Amino acid sequence: MTETIYYIVCVVLSLLSLWGISMMSKVSSSVRGNLLLSFCLLAGTIVTLLYYGIVEVGTIYAFILVGSLIGAVLAYKVQMIQMPQTVAMLNGLGGLAGAIVGALTLIHIGVKETDYPVFVNVTATLAVVVGMVTFVGSMVAAGKLHRLLSQKPIIWKNHQLITIVLIIGSIASVVFAFLIGKDWGLLSDIYFILTCSFVFGSLFGLAFAIRVGGADMPITISLLTSLAGIAAAIAGMAIGDILVVSIGGIVGSSGLLLTQIMCRAMNRSLAVILAGKTSAEAAPIAPTTPSASSAPSAPEIPSAPEAAPEASLAHILRAAKRAIIVPGYGMALAQAQHQVRQLADKLESQGTDVRYAIHPVAGRMPGHMNVLLAEADVAYDQLYEIDSINDDFKETDLVVVIGANDVLNPAARDAEGTPIHGMPILNVDQARHIVICNFDRKPGYAGVPNPLYEMEKVTLLLGDAKETLAEVMREMNNSTAAPAETSSDPSFVTVAPDNTTDTSAILREAKRAIIVPGYGMALAQAQHQVRQLADSLERQGTEVRYAIHPVAGRMPGHMNVLLAEADVAYDQLYEIDSINDDFKETDLVVVIGANDVLNPAARDAEGTPIHGMPILNVDQARHIVICNFDRNPGYAGVPNPLYDMEKVTLMLGDAKESLAELLRMLN
Repeated sequence: MTETIYYIVCVVLSLLSLWGISMMSKVSSSVRGNLLLSFCLLAGTIVTLLYYGIVEVGTIYAFILVGSLIGAVLAYKVQMIQMPQTVAMLNGLGGLAGAIVGALTLIHIGVKETDYPVFVNVTATLAVVVGMVTFVGSMVAAGKLHRLLSQKPIIWKNHQLITIVLIIGSIASVVFAFLIGKDWGLLSDIYFILTCSFVFGSLFGLAFAIRVGGADMPITISLLTSLAGIAAAIAGMAIGDILVVSIGGIVGSSGLLLTQIMCRAMNRSLAVILAGKTSAEAAPIAPTTPSASSAPSAPEIPSAPEAAPEASLAHILRAAKRAIIVPGYGMALAQAQHQVRQLADKLESQGTDVRYAIHPVAGRMPGHMNVLLAEADVAYDQLYEIDSINDDFKETDLVVVIGANDVLNPAARDAEGTPIHGMPILNVDQARHIVICNFDRKPGYAGVPNPLYEMEKVTLLLGDAKETLAEVMREMNNSTAAPAETSSDPSFVTVAPDNTTDTSAILREAKRAIIVPGYGMALAQAQHQVRQLADSLERQGTEVRYAIHPVAGRMPGHMNVLLAEADVAYDQLYEIDSINDDFKETDLVVVIGANDVLNPAARDAEGTPIHGMPILNVDQARHIVICNFDRNPGYAGVPNPLYDMEKVTLMLGDAKESLAELLRMLN
């Protein structure tokens, strides 16, 4: 009866896991799907402990606690830009777990006697081989993604031959497992077979992953995800646990389907990947004769084209009715997704229809661009996959490329013999005008020069994506005749200060600055723009600190969490007691959406709700810029005399718009 209930629970948990994976394929239900899968994992652990009667083994809970603490630290500390290498590392740990289970099963530790010893030995050895391939391959992939190893393909002498030998050695290890218990000498020795499976599996994982270049990383990560699930399923077969087999099979099959999708997107075959040939050498093919124009140009990077006149770019930006934004790995590196969203908002405010074109391998893991843009609150229905948007480029007035290269390189159509030949690309070159914000003119990871850089209709803005996007937005703003911007959204108006010249000078000349964030920053989700302003001030030599009032926000630590999300260093955040005396020596204070916590009326306005409340001594600074939505009192209902001081520049409206205006003054 107990066994029957166990099997029923295993079936239910497996079906719930499939349902959770299905829910995660849609943005609207992905969070619920993730929670459901987490519940299935917890339930599976409890059911296993109960079924096998090991509830009282205390060491299990110690290891669960250690693992949970490590997971919590990773969840807290890992930034979104580091997610690909984190996923690769976790895949590797899953493979290692399968290998350990297989090894312990092979040497008969923690397993019961079985009527099928050959099956157990073979599956245990196979779990070790697949687990070690997954572990070592994932660690190499994580090292490449984290730039501890070269992101370029590393190809050894006779690499392909070495790979084939290692595959044969791995298969031989599994074959030897059939001989365990028979008189075949060393070939039937358990520890010899275990050593061979560890060595050949590990070396094949290294040989396979070391030659993977950055362009092939999405395929590699999805393949390693599949291998981690397969290793778990095989280990489940070895120990006779149906739940491990089922869940491992689900992970393995879903990872394999994703791998096939990635293969089609990159025009590569899975057989080639499994043979370890996931990257070709990055040498462009030179033409055999001067007239051979069909092959890529020689490896020399062409000289930069003449920059488009500023007025021309400004006109194109203003006149665009349809725009497509193409994000790539360069956006991830620069963490510029919030600036991309800002640009899109700016275009939409003038009536431009804005969409995002997402190539399936733009990034270092499947869905990389989707996750980054979701972090910047880009609506999911604005994201279009290649098949649903590719025909629309020819009707598009403006394409803005941020850090993408291979996925839109027209050479993929006809440059035979190159790594990207035949790969489906975004038809960016068919748009009426293209603005490319890439770090430099070098080819992408495939090593194939991009002819887009030579087209007359292309405006090339080289450098850090945040800076070039700021340049694009300046083009839009400088072309506006009115001194103050009015958004098409009637719910707010940004008022530029009358003393713009003085404020610009104060911003540029400030040696010490303090930024005071408040709940208005949280409402506007402007923490990334605040960080941008701080970075611009620091680049000119200004010392920047943040003054955090304990009740600035709607919960303790609210401002700290928001600023941490924008990667503001913790040692730049100062509590009221440690910074209050410094305001009188400060050249500039920038307030973003704060009111009561710096209202000087708290000192002497007896009978008011804030009387006697400790406040930030903002009024003692030499100059104050206040970016608040309006002049209304804060929640305490006490008018703020700061608004009437001569040394205050008051910028009313949405905080993002006000901060953008400050950045324009500064630049």
